[in-house]
Amino acid sequence: MRSLTEQETKVVFEKLANYIGRNIALLIDNKENPHVFRLQKDRVYYVPLKIAKLATCIARPNLMSLGTCFGKFTKTGKFKLHITSLQYLSTYAKYKVWIKANGEMPFLYGNHVLKAHIGKMSEDIPEHAGVIVYSMKDVPLGFGVSAKSTIEARNLQPTGIVCFRQSDIGEYLRDEDTLFT
Repeated sequence: MRSLTEQETKVVFEKLANYIGRNIALLIDNKENPHVFRLQKDRVYYVPLKIAKLATCIARPNLMSLGTCFGKFTKTGKFKLHITSLQYLSTYAKYKVWIKANGEMPFLYGNHVLKAHIGKMSEDIPEHAGVIVYSMKDVPLGFGVSAKSTIEARNLQPTGIVCFRQSDIGEYLRDEDTLFT
């Protein structure tokens, strides 16, 4: 396990900024319980500093994971967020979309969010911004990228896509063999 390089940190923070904006500072600058990002193999973990220091005495081949897996680097150097980061993304999210009960199951099966399934959404969501998808009971279900801005989404057909799905909690079941390997 090692610290992220400057380039890796830049790529991770750019991806996180798309979803939580300037709230990235709240992830790192927690005075009571400071956290750090660490890289193990190709995965990025969000770890309390105290535990990260204790983990330095464990050999890299013997360490499978530590903390919360935020995502992984692809072979091309891009960063892909995992569903395991949803707890932190939903806490600090800038833009949110709530879907009705009839739209929850299609979303959890891996489909995009349609206009007909939208219960409410944050004001002033720009096009191609990171959004967190919630049920109408404020349970975070996943995250994605807005296909249209809030204003354009209001004039959309009921079958039009409002949010492209990036990840949802259904992945815990669909990808259970490969999610943590």
